[in-house]
Amino acid sequence: MVQEMEQMKERFAKLLLGEDMSGGGKGVSSALALSNAFTNLAAAVFGEQKRLEPMPPERKARWRKEIDWLLSVTDYIVEMVPVQQKNKDGSTMEVMTTRQRTDLHMNIPALRKLDTMLIDTLDNFKDQNEFYYVSKDAEDSDRNNDTKWWLPTPKVPANGLSDAARRFVQYQKDCVNQVLKAAMAINAQTLSEMEIPESYIESLPKNGRSSLGDLIYRSITDDFFDPDQLLSAMDMSSEHKIVDLKDRIEASIVIWRRKMNQKDSSKSAWGSAVSMEKREIFEDRAETILLLLKHRFPGTPQSALDISKIQFNRDVGHAVLESYSRILESLAFTVLSRIEDVLLADQQTQNPSHSGTKSSISRNPVPKPEKSPTPTPKEEVDKSGSEAMTLSDFMGWNNDQGDSDAKKDHFADSDDFDKNIDNGKPQKLPNVVTDKKVSYLETLGGMRSPTSRH
Repeated sequence: MVQEMEQMKERFAKLLLGEDMSGGGKGVSSALALSNAFTNLAAAVFGEQKRLEPMPPERKARWRKEIDWLLSVTDYIVEMVPVQQKNKDGSTMEVMTTRQRTDLHMNIPALRKLDTMLIDTLDNFKDQNEFYYVSKDAEDSDRNNDTKWWLPTPKVPANGLSDAARRFVQYQKDCVNQVLKAAMAINAQTLSEMEIPESYIESLPKNGRSSLGDLIYRSITDDFFDPDQLLSAMDMSSEHKIVDLKDRIEASIVIWRRKMNQKDSSKSAWGSAVSMEKREIFEDRAETILLLLKHRFPGTPQSALDISKIQFNRDVGHAVLESYSRILESLAFTVLSRIEDVLLADQQTQNPSHSGTKSSISRNPVPKPEKSPTPTPKEEVDKSGSEAMTLSDFMGWNNDQGDSDAKKDHFADSDDFDKNIDNGKPQKLPNVVTDKKVSYLETLGGMRSPTSRH
């Protein structure tokens, strides 16, 4: 207990000092310090998760303990809401009281559920005995994945995984993929609510064409727009080039959006001969390209716009939601990659002629609706699959999220969720708050490395 108290004092001292241990007042904002604390904790706990196996008990205990410390600040971020108070004489009157801010009240429990499900997924591989790992220092003949030389290589039996094991691994993959989508949705919504810093706006070129370049600009403004054809013509051979393309497209969207919001564009330095209707079309097309990039390259670092928003953000609540959802994205992506490696090893065993083919979830095309049934949980892997879950079913999203009654029922659903986890039933997460503002970031999530902002 004494040791935990000292650790807690150290953590919160760094937060109060803004990471400036000299105490000279030159530290970062509270929001950024808290965001960095989430990032550093995730890197320390999950940085060595290279196999599909349960986390060591000490690391799991540290994660749960310190994540509770960091999330405790959200209990004191409140807003004023009206409530009905009954007086002694039977009359009622409306008074104002405090409660946790709505976005935190709804999304923090959802993120905790995602956190629990990811940890449980790793625990589910505790008793598996159909695949094992070969050390990265093993001979080349024992390794079948040279593209990930720094990781241990999964090996499966000569005849591949059994049908039950294959269905179980595939089911775990589907569950983690849904967790990834849910974390991405919360992260994207939080980023969309953050203000664009003035320093970023000042760094933008005068018009969208200057940001995009002639080739991309002509493709977007042409009467016939084919995003797949545009991306196929772009050089995306490296991560740096992909991020650069995202940066240029995001910059053009911000420019066009600012021009559409100008009251007197003809007298503004942002003025242009392009009509309002055309700008809206161009913005929609640019958002489509960004969405395609996000699906095809989910492992790319954060864009310049996202980094700028995080760096200059002063809202502590947004900082918690963004950083917590981002590290869950990163963990989900890591687990998904490890599962994909096992399935690849099994595929190569079944089809030796395709053993040289490398599949990677970081280079997938835009996902198409699944027609095959989703496998059942581990306890029912020998039975036929059930109906596939959609993201809306998985997260429990309703069409009318603005209804106050739905918000009141949220935590009642959470209790049922906890019971389902204990009983081993498929989990359905509570509602997640999302505004209905039109923004490409509402649909644009994506993986972000814990160190990408530095």
